Amino acid sequence: MDIFEKIATHMGPLGQHQKWSHGYFSFPKLEGEIAPHMHFRGKEHLVWSLNNYLGLANHPEVRKADEAGAAEFGMAYPMGARMMSGNTKYHEQLEQELAAFVGKPDAFLLNYGYQGMLSIIDCLVDRNDVIVYDGECHACIIDGLRLHMGKRFVYKHNDIESARKQLERATKLVEQSGGGILVITEGVFGMSGAQGKLKELVDLKKDFNFRLLIDDAHGFGTMGSTGAGTHEEQNCIDGVDIYFGTFAKAMAGIGAFVASSEQITNFFRYNMRSQTFAKALPMPMVIGLLKRLELLKNKPELRENLWNIATALQTGLRARGFDIGITNTVVTPVFLKGELLEATALTMDLRENYAIFCSIVVYPVIPRGLIELRLIPTAVHTLEDVERTLVAFSAISERLISGYYKDNKLAV
Repeated sequence: MDIFEKIATHMGPLGQHQKWSHGYFSFPKLEGEIAPHMHFRGKEHLVWSLNNYLGLANHPEVRKADEAGAAEFGMAYPMGARMMSGNTKYHEQLEQELAAFVGKPDAFLLNYGYQGMLSIIDCLVDRNDVIVYDGECHACIIDGLRLHMGKRFVYKHNDIESARKQLERATKLVEQSGGGILVITEGVFGMSGAQGKLKELVDLKKDFNFRLLIDDAHGFGTMGSTGAGTHEEQNCIDGVDIYFGTFAKAMAGIGAFVASSEQITNFFRYNMRSQTFAKALPMPMVIGLLKRLELLKNKPELRENLWNIATALQTGLRARGFDIGITNTVVTPVFLKGELLEATALTMDLRENYAIFCSIVVYPVIPRGLIELRLIPTAVHTLEDVERTLVAFSAISERLISGYYKDNKLAV
């Protein structure tokens, strides 16, 4: 089959008439916190797909810090990798504050979250080691696993008995190879909103010898009594050996960090190739991240606002009969029955006729015959936004059930 034919087959009907539906967004120019609205082709839309959990993206203090960092240092500084000419006291300060906040002795800054997690896995294990991981881990973890030259075993999502069986298999192998076992899961699974069973995995250390790595991209800043993460929420900080968090969600920034013991963190500093051979995070971002972290720690009302909106949204959806799965975090999935063309028409209807934008998830991320609309609440959404969304979702649900979207009635 010709390569173009393969691409056409892979894309299916969606690729025949659709560009990226979320292109051409622009933000209104606002003073203060950024509202969860965007302009799309000249029309204002309510958006439930922003990486801005705590509303820090346009917080006045963050804007001042970003501006001050750019004014003092410019965008180019520091001009080198951290091991060479790219290290500064501000990078080290941010690492120290992050480590203390998430309850670990040390932390190491990473340029990007996706690349960072992939590189952590590549750096930690060799062909003698075995990885045991949750079946619904994020793509960055899966890509990291593909770099692993040793064995890897997957356990059923959040199934501790399945994890136990895979650990038994892994233990037999490392007894022969002399390697170790790395268990990987997520603090909050971004598609379902379910928390990873961290405490139960930590309890397995009574019977097995392994290290636990968690990706807490959606938990950092949103979970726990102080916002330190899902390991704080589940009271198992010490049991998590390697903690990964990103700045892209709660901090509305760029980059990530990994926190662990001083020995492990220093090993990352000198052995993680994606950081050793890459320029350090730009100074304006580091200065801005210090301010973001300060606000995250010292303004609990931001997290309270986030949870108030998430609770109102999830309670309202359940009351109207929507299936929001097993989420026990702020991530809010809405599951509907339908096929790809119906999903396309439904989301366009929602966007064009109700001026509401949210992420759509279809097969192969979720099973065939299901549509997931994923809503990401933020601290700067309002209860009015919630009510407007509930009304719109009820309307499109009725249309979906009636078969309106089966004829691919793309709302224009």
